[in-house]
Formats: sequence, structure tokens, C-alpha cells
Amino acid sequence: MTESTTAYLTVHGRRIAYDTAGEGPLVVLAHGMGDNRSAYHDVAAGLVAAGHRVVRVDLRGHGASDADWEGWSRTDVAGDLLALVRHVGGPAVVVGHSFAGGAAVIAAAEEPALVSAVVGIGPFTRAQRLDVRGLLSNARYRKGVALLMGAGVLRSPGLWKRYLRHAHPSGVEPSRLAALEADLRRPGRMAAVARMGLSAPTDAGARLAHVRCPVLIVQGSLDPDWADPRAEGEGIVAELPAGIGRLEMIEGAGHYPHVECPDRVTAAVLAFLGLGEGVRA
Repeated sequence: MTESTTAYLTVHGRRIAYDTAGEGPLVVLAHGMGDNRSAYHDVAAGLVAAGHRVVRVDLRGHGASDADWEGWSRTDVAGDLLALVRHVGGPAVVVGHSFAGGAAVIAAAEEPALVSAVVGIGPFTRAQRLDVRGLLSNARYRKGVALLMGAGVLRSPGLWKRYLRHAHPSGVEPSRLAALEADLRRPGRMAAVARMGLSAPTDAGARLAHVRCPVLIVQGSLDPDWADPRAEGEGIVAELPAGIGRLEMIEGAGHYPHVECPDRVTAAVLAFLGLGEGVRA
């Protein structure tokens, strides 16, 4: 994929950074909290090669986007995504990882003419509660919860870096870790992570039943954010209207399958996009 220059969209007086590559049906890629659009480098390249126009966006408070925002909820981020789709010319398939997965659901429910399909990668899309039994029996889950909570409460890039290592069970490139740590040490960046972490995904869960477009949920089988990642994915599909959701498990991947296994995630997304005209629109 040919790298493009960063462009900016002003939303509520602040800037959202994004880049664009390729030609064809639009796919918008939104990363999770504590990350930036570089996470989708390989997936974006695969989608462009398959004939899609791909926009990668930095969420508010992340990457090259401005850090000073008043709101940090999934509903707020959904508004940013919809503004971006309008700006670049939709409709779009919106792919959201983790926090942004819930935002993508809200965007689809609010503006069905702008969102033709949703892909949620390890998405936080429903009300969450600690799985006490899982904490006692699942060491991966127990460690993941401890690192996430510690990084958020202490606003610690170092703990977030440890979480990232844990959440990539097949390993994470040292250069990626170093770049993310440097990014998160900039003013306001860990504050954005902490505030997003405090924003419960109940707003997204309330909109699941109102989504009308096709939805693909992608879960890593070793995702430490849940004691049972498959059960979480199945739960999201069950709360969608009948027949529009499906679950794809990526065996051996953690919370970042699009980084660990980009070819497998790209293949799953492309297969999903080929299911029907409503997805292609």
C-alpha cells in the first residue's frame, strides 16, 4: 500500500487525523484506545489490493489527532466516525477495534444510510462485569484485567506496554511497542486512554438491537480481556437482530488479531464483504 499524507477533519473545533489509500468501495478502519492508525498497516494494504478505498483514522486523543476533547464516550467517537464518512464520501464499511467496535455499532444504528456494514474486532460493545470465576481460574484473564486497570488508574505508559505484550500472545514487534510508548508519553495521551477506559460500553449495547446492516465480530481465541472470548462474541451476535451477525474466531490470537494475524483478519473481512450486495454498498 502506498502511504498517503495525513489529512485532518475538524470536528467541534478539534482535529481528527486520517489517511486514505486505494480506490473502490469505502472501508474506514478505527483502532482501539491506546493505539493509533498504524495498527491497521497490513490489513489496509490487503484491502487496498482487493479493490477498496481505505481510510485509517486516529481516534480523538490518539496519534496525530488533537488531545483536548470534552467527551470520551463511544457515542462521541461514533459522531467523529460519521463526520469522517460524510467528509470522504460514504457509505462505508466501518471496522472498529475494541473501544471503536462499540462506536461503530452506534454509528450504524444512528446513520444507517452512511454505514453499510460493521466489523468489530475484539469489540467492547456490551455492559461488562468482572468474571469472578474467570479471575480465579484463568491466569491470562486475571493478568489482563490487572494490567488494564493499573494502566488506566495510574495513567502509566509502562503498564500499558506490559498489557500490550500480554495481549499479543504470538509476540509484538519491539518497534511497535517503542513507537506506541513514545506516543502515549505525549501530553494528554494517557489521560485519553484513562477517560475512555472509564466510559462504559452501555451506550453501544443499547443500540445493538437497532442495527440493520450486516455485522462481523472477530475475536482472538486468547484475548485476555475476557475469560471466554467466544462467549463474548456469541453474546454480541445474540443481541443483534436475527440473521445479521456472525462470529469469526481467530485461533491463537489475542486482543489484536489485526496486528498478529493480518492476513487471516483481512481474509475474514473480505469474505464477509462478499456475502451480499448490502455489504458491498
